Amino acid sequence: MDFFDIGRILLSLLIGAIPFAVVSLWGTGIDITQVGSKNPGFNNVLRMGFKLRAGITLAGDVSKGFVALVLLSRPEDSTTILWLLGLASVVGHCWSPFLGFKGGKGVATTLGVLFYLVPLYTGACVILYPTLRMVGRRAGWAQEGAIASLSTIFAISMAVLFFQGVESGIFAFFAWVLIVIRHSANLRELLAGGKS
Repeated sequence: MDFFDIGRILLSLLIGAIPFAVVSLWGTGIDITQVGSKNPGFNNVLRMGFKLRAGITLAGDVSKGFVALVLLSRPEDSTTILWLLGLASVVGHCWSPFLGFKGGKGVATTLGVLFYLVPLYTGACVILYPTLRMVGRRAGWAQEGAIASLSTIFAISMAVLFFQGVESGIFAFFAWVLIVIRHSANLRELLAGGKS
């Protein structure tokens, strides 16, 4: 890895750090980091009653993980560099320097990265998310959103490990660990028997 690679990784982090939940609410006077769950993500914008703005947030958060790789990757890049570029955008989203190193939970941006790096496995597994959300809502699961998010990224990580080998699998599981860290409060509530 050289200074050019490090520069690209930092740029990817900054692309990932763009807080689309904040951008989508420009002009409303609402600071998404101070209302609802205070999480700058799709679900919190949706809870505020802004369906179109929530859609913009989701599209932006997924796209920035994908776009960072489109703009910054090179044909000669190793598997490690590609994953580092992708994971940097997720880290940027989760701990955005534009939000005082706070941020969202990283699921949408991680999916954008995975759609670029492993589109087949991501496309095959992503149906788990809406399926588990629907089942969980009907069954009254506590934290059905966290369960759906963690299960979906875990399934993709397992597919990457099984079909693409240890190197990519380790990076995919690291992405899952980032999601676990960002959902730690949800997991504590789940273990305590709290409701979503």
